[in-house]
Amino acid sequence: MKAKLQVLEQDIATYTKDGMEYICITDIARYKDSDRTGVIIGNWLRNRNTIEFLGIWEQLNNPDFKVIEFDDFRKQAGLNSFTLTTKQWIEQTGAIGLISRAGRYGGTYAQRDIAFEFASWISVEFKLYLIKEFQRLKEQEFQQLGWDIRRNLAKVNYLIHTDAIKENLIPETLTSQQISLVYASEADLLNMALFGVTARQWLDANPDLKGNIRDHANIHQLVCLANLESMNAHFIAEGLPQAERLQRLNRLAIHQMRVLIESAAPLLPAQSN
Repeated sequence: MKAKLQVLEQDIATYTKDGMEYICITDIARYKDSDRTGVIIGNWLRNRNTIEFLGIWEQLNNPDFKVIEFDDFRKQAGLNSFTLTTKQWIEQTGAIGLISRAGRYGGTYAQRDIAFEFASWISVEFKLYLIKEFQRLKEQEFQQLGWDIRRNLAKVNYLIHTDAIKENLIPETLTSQQISLVYASEADLLNMALFGVTARQWLDANPDLKGNIRDHANIHQLVCLANLESMNAHFIAEGLPQAERLQRLNRLAIHQMRVLIESAAPLLPAQSN
């Protein structure tokens, strides 16, 4: 179950299936009448414009959609005697734009474009707020994805870095404690090159912050750190002494941070004076 949207104080569940995003229209119907959600959705489904919309959407997105069965529904739509449930629509046409879910987060879910259409039928104001909130959620998920990618990139480069240390800097006779000191020394080499302080110096200067210096790094610093780890592994393999590696990495960090910040500047919104 994904995070819920909140639109005009109404919680709206979302769901992803086979890469397609769905929004709970049962929750949307609650905005109009929390006790008659099934009736509201049923009235929407029996509307001729709704049937036309659903049919066109399915033909554009669903190669297995049963057009003949859809035509039967379209002919009946608008008649006083015509009724249609979500289950009937799905089972008889093979539709994928609507799904029914049971259980704790049960209800009728609609692919986002269909959900927006349903929300417009409920309330134009609600639809506009729903679209805005959905876009906010997508931006939040994108930012989190970007963060995860950067963190994973840092982890991969960390393994390359530690492997280079193990292969080139740690003799077989060292104890586990001595080995830990070597790893910590190389980690602090990167900290000094990028942040200008060791891990201990940062902790002493920030006693109220949780985590370590890298947990509080910004996007540019994380990207740069991943690059420094890769370069330090290369320098270690070449046999460069630590002092020379620190100087090279520091110059590299200064250059990369300047490039990253300057390249991001045009993407930032202009500030008014």
